[in-house]
Amino acid sequence: METLQDLLVEELKDIYSAEKQIVKALPKLVKGAESDALKQALSEHLEATKTQVTRLEEVFEVLEKKATAKHCKGMEGLLAEGSDLLEVEKSGLLRDLALIGACQRVEHYEVAAYGTARAMAENCGLDDAVALLAQTLEEEVLADTTLSAVAEDLYATLGAQTEGEEDRPMAASPAKANKAANKPKTTPAKSAAAGR
Repeated sequence: METLQDLLVEELKDIYSAEKQIVKALPKLVKGAESDALKQALSEHLEATKTQVTRLEEVFEVLEKKATAKHCKGMEGLLAEGSDLLEVEKSGLLRDLALIGACQRVEHYEVAAYGTARAMAENCGLDDAVALLAQTLEEEVLADTTLSAVAEDLYATLGAQTEGEEDRPMAASPAKANKAANKPKTTPAKSAAAGR
């Protein structure tokens, strides 16, 4: 690399790889989510990501470069963590919250990548590329905000479930029940006398 534009091209190759990996990974996450709101958010982002891949190809055209990917190891790792959740966590509210956390790490990676690429394009005077990259950056921020809103709803549901559990009397285990039944009862007077 000799120029800022060369560096921008390398950044775009990394992002292009990342987006293609996301397109492949999202259907599995949609299938593994339990919450309808999370399924919808991930499905909508899958469609947006497909558009973002096409938009990146337009940026390569602006730069008069062939759209090629340079394998993004960072995204590979982030997506592997999300995929692992589907294998180790049972489905339900907690897994959905874990999936949201994994997806938001992906979004934050993308926000950083697109922000960097946009700044490079801006400093190269590539206004068309700046506009395209800025559009995708806005979509990534919106996706992160959407995931946060879904998570807040799930946290509220989890809180309501937890409160319901706290309101119910705890059933003593058989061992505790037997121990309590065999324990000698003390009256307040006996307790006071024992303290002397």
